[in-house]
Amino acid sequence: MADRSAMSGATGGCFVVLEGGEGVGKTTQWRRLADRLLAAGHDVVALREPGGTPTGDALRAVLLDPASALAAQTEALLFAASRAQLVRDVIAPAMHRGAVVLVDRFLLSTYAYQGRGRGLSLTALREVNAFATGGLAPDLTLLLSLPLDESMARMHARGGADRMEREDAAFHQRVRAAFDEALQPAWQAEHPETGPVVAVDAGGDVEVVTMRCLAALAATWPDRFSEGPKEEGRMSAIEVTHG
Repeated sequence: MADRSAMSGATGGCFVVLEGGEGVGKTTQWRRLADRLLAAGHDVVALREPGGTPTGDALRAVLLDPASALAAQTEALLFAASRAQLVRDVIAPAMHRGAVVLVDRFLLSTYAYQGRGRGLSLTALREVNAFATGGLAPDLTLLLSLPLDESMARMHARGGADRMEREDAAFHQRVRAAFDEALQPAWQAEHPETGPVVAVDAGGDVEVVTMRCLAALAATWPDRFSEGPKEEGRMSAIEVTHG
C-alpha cells in the first residue's frame, strides 16, 4: 500500500469516494458535498472518474462514447490509465497538502462494472490498479443505493445515455449485486484497497441524502467535519474544470 503519511499535510488529507449504480444520484451528491464542504471552509478537490486530468478527460470521451467498440480488457486498462494519471497529477498532491479529496467513482466501480459486469478477473483488476495507483486506497467510500427499478427509471428519465448506461438490464443487475456484496464485512476485509465502504440510502429528498453523506463523514472524522463553518474555503479551478 502507498505511504499515506507521505501524502498528508499537517492536518492530514482525507480521500472520499462516492460510488453507486446508474441513477442513484451519486454525481448530484458529489457536487453537493463539494459545495457544502467548501462553504464550511475546507480545502476541497472534487474529481470524477474517468477524467480529472487532460489525459483522463480524453480517455473518458472514448470510454463513454456509445460508438466506442471496446473489448472488456481494453475498457479496464483505459480506466486504470485514467486513474494512474489522476492519482499522480491531482490526488497525491492534494493529499500531501491536507485537502479533502472527493472522487466520483474509483476502484470499487472497476470491480463492479469490469469485474462482475464484464466478467473479468478481480485478481487481474486488483494487480493492474495497484500498479496504477501505487496502492493508494480511499479513506472512506460512500455507496449510494436505491432499489434497482427506481434507479433504472431515473436513468432512463434523464436521457442521453452513455455507453455504460446503455448496457442491458442483466448487466446492471450484476453491477448492483457487486455493490451489495461490497457492503459485507468479509468482502471488505479481503479488499482493503477499496477502503471502508459505508451504505448511504439514496432515497427521498436530495437534501436529506446530502445530510446522510455528511453524517457519514462526521462519524469517520468527528474533529474535522463536526465543527461549525469557517470563514473561507478553496477549490482549485482546474480541478473543477476537469471534474
